[in-house]
Amino acid sequence: MRSLAELKDQLATPTEALIAEAAALKGDLIVLGAAGKIGPNIVRLLARAGEVAGIHRRVFAVSRFRDREKAAELEAAGAILCEVDLTKDGALEALPDAANVLYLIGARFGTTGKEAEMWFVNTFLPGRVVERFRSSRIVALSTGNVYPLTPVEGPWPTEETPPDPVGEYAMSCLGRERVMTHCAARTGTSLGLIRLNYSVEMRYGPIVDMARAVRAGEPIDLAMGHLNLVWQGYSNEVILRCFRRVGSPPFVINVTGPELVSVRETTVRIATLMRKRPVFRGISTPTALLSDAGRCHSLFGLPAVGLDALISKTVHWMEDGLPLFNKPSGFQSRKGAF
Repeated sequence: MRSLAELKDQLATPTEALIAEAAALKGDLIVLGAAGKIGPNIVRLLARAGEVAGIHRRVFAVSRFRDREKAAELEAAGAILCEVDLTKDGALEALPDAANVLYLIGARFGTTGKEAEMWFVNTFLPGRVVERFRSSRIVALSTGNVYPLTPVEGPWPTEETPPDPVGEYAMSCLGRERVMTHCAARTGTSLGLIRLNYSVEMRYGPIVDMARAVRAGEPIDLAMGHLNLVWQGYSNEVILRCFRRVGSPPFVINVTGPELVSVRETTVRIATLMRKRPVFRGISTPTALLSDAGRCHSLFGLPAVGLDALISKTVHWMEDGLPLFNKPSGFQSRKGAF
């Protein structure tokens, strides 16, 4: 993978299973928070699946569009742009109706000191979305942060594990799930909740964070010594295929890769490929933010791009000087502060 165009093409290549389910999914789609890290990739993936399946559906991309490049990407993918600030009164009511709603909005980074705003975006706004789109199928992105730190040796949290979030960000994300579930029960809305742990590609994620530190000779903190992550092409497909599985009570699913990723071992492998010497700080602790995605893998199969390929592709990407998002994932945080 040697160019941004090649990366985007791979992220937008649907499997036969997605093509079949895209053909069976009825109605238009509205993407709330479409200009984030995964929004344009999901829109391209759905557009490609629909094209192959011979299905035409309108896709409305909703965002404030502070990044005009993202707006251009979405338009090029065939989306209809809706430039709006959903925190403003009347904004939701002005949006078009759609049979399918993908909720990607969330406040995380830079929220320390702005906790009240974070709770509004992560908890209050989602309830209003369910009320507005009560007759739609809604898939909402959540996070594995709703689970507690658990022993590395397992068992890791499944969808049946009681949430026990660490820190206000994770608490507000659990609040999003609770409020959406309550509102969906009142309105009879079909809902899906995606508890995602570190969706990565060559421009973003924990592997990028480790590689940048190795390249700069900066220490890697080992306090959060293990994690789960998954190729974004896989997680985007799972998100779209969940529209066929929403329900009331909500369909809840953990989405991540099958590997237990050691921060130390991964950093050493990155450093070897870069011909650098890694620098570490602290010691690995016996607990980490992890989740068991067995249900996901049983329903949708395993990711086509595994950990080994993600490491090598990311290192080659960085050595070629290709673009990065410059947004650290914050995977080292054990107190849930971002």
